[in-house]
Amino acid sequence: MKAKRSLQDGLILEFDTALRSIFGGANAHRSIPEVVGNSGAVLDAREREHAAGLMRVNHVGEVCAQALYQAQKLVARNAEIQDMLEHSAREEMDHLAWCETRLQELGSHTSYLNPIWYAGSFAIGLAAGLAGDKWSLGFVAETEKQVELHLSSHLNTLPAEDQRSRAIVDQMRMDEIEHGQEAIQAGGTILPTVLKRVMGTLSKVMTSTAYKI
Repeated sequence: MKAKRSLQDGLILEFDTALRSIFGGANAHRSIPEVVGNSGAVLDAREREHAAGLMRVNHVGEVCAQALYQAQKLVARNAEIQDMLEHSAREEMDHLAWCETRLQELGSHTSYLNPIWYAGSFAIGLAAGLAGDKWSLGFVAETEKQVELHLSSHLNTLPAEDQRSRAIVDQMRMDEIEHGQEAIQAGGTILPTVLKRVMGTLSKVMTSTAYKI
């Protein structure tokens, strides 16, 4: 049985998570995905820059995920849903750490706008959570669906030789599918089409900006 955490301990841990999400130093619970095939391929400057841009986008996505999950956990009505969100958030923290590691390996950096991405996502997550658990879970499911599509597109455009990045992205994609399915099974409602489109538009703004900055 999981020991109940004090309010003070909980706040400290959540604050630590926020700092690690924004400024770096995320801790992974799982090892970085292993590479199948040639892991020592050398990328040219253009390939390295493109791979770094995509991994920076993925890192920003995980910064946003931490903010969303933190906000939604804060206002979730059901303890089981809180536990589910916390489990998903831990796996998203793995993704955050993996992307951060890969960006360092590529000689690049995380987005300079991470504080903005985090703050905006926290506000959105809070609004989704306050709408009720069914809407909150529906938001999780739709978010994960859109992230899955982004990751699939990255697998199509990452340099074929960059097996290190591809292994990370593929594992992330599988985890996102699982998180979305869990949210629907837990009672998440299907979001209105107009809301899905708004989410898609915001996502495009984020990805196009994070690729460069």
